[in-house]
Amino acid sequence: MTESLLNKTLDLLRGILAQDSPVGFTKKAVDFSLDALRGMGYEPTLTRKGGVLCCLGGKDAENGLILSAHIDTLGGMVSRVKDNGRLKLSPVGGLEPNNIETESVRVYTRRGDVYEGTIQLVNASMHVNGSYRSTQRTYDTIECVLDEDVHSADEVRALGIDTGCFVCVEPRTVITKSGYIKSRFLDDKLSAAILLGFASYLKEEKIIPERQIWLHLTVYEEEGHGASATMPAGVTEILGVDMGCVGDELQCTEKEVSICPKDSSGPYNYEMTCRLISLAEEKGIGHAVDVYPHYSSDCSYAIRTFDVKHALIGPGVYASHGYERSHVDAVKSTFDLLCAYTEV
Repeated sequence: MTESLLNKTLDLLRGILAQDSPVGFTKKAVDFSLDALRGMGYEPTLTRKGGVLCCLGGKDAENGLILSAHIDTLGGMVSRVKDNGRLKLSPVGGLEPNNIETESVRVYTRRGDVYEGTIQLVNASMHVNGSYRSTQRTYDTIECVLDEDVHSADEVRALGIDTGCFVCVEPRTVITKSGYIKSRFLDDKLSAAILLGFASYLKEEKIIPERQIWLHLTVYEEEGHGASATMPAGVTEILGVDMGCVGDELQCTEKEVSICPKDSSGPYNYEMTCRLISLAEEKGIGHAVDVYPHYSSDCSYAIRTFDVKHALIGPGVYASHGYERSHVDAVKSTFDLLCAYTEV
């Protein structure tokens, strides 16, 4: 991966991370992805679910390959406007209450207005609340405090905020001088940016792959059915690119591409997985092979419906579903393994 392409991929990452897109509210990230692909010279389309599907070219249409990543994220929804003007939330996509306390958020009304706020413990001042330390953080004990002069439910509703409005957590994206990438929602927008960078590489280098390659950016992975309904004719394999797990008893770090032979949904295709490992070893690509204990992917959803082979790789990401961290080396390694597997 050239330095120029890495910088372009990081720019794409910053851009897509800036688009709020909790599952069910993904239009901003979808529009960003469509514009990026059209700017490269592709003709992407929307799936009926609202995801992005784009043919990247290729000669053999009877042995097609899908490269899949998801651009939906965790988030929240207003479940009730409290009498005091605070908002009770319901999680979207598995957002943990003990992971978002004190985070800044944006609340989107159905008429298009956006208001800022903060997630706080109910009665959040330690100088007042003697139970601050012992209170378990749940969606009954945290709330959204709006940065507006509102003190009643009627005043909040007058702003257009009511039950069903989406609440989006600020990603807080930082790329350090040492190459670390810190942000919420690297799961899985980091992989999406890598795939957009891969698409740019094919177009700029005028590469026509031997087999037809499709890019699929899904929008319901965090709810468990992202790639379960769309498969272009002729596709025989789906290679999911999703965050690689980093944690205790696993080998992967934030600087490698992870190859997953099995997660909690079951094993991935043995032949595809072995080929990915062999290519990484042959090409000297920094990688790790890990079984993920609490995980499933677009691939594992897809094979419940379609007769295709499936495999899973992704850049190593620490602190998943929290304030996550990866590294530019993982971006390079993931890109290099994609090039090796697709023979471009």
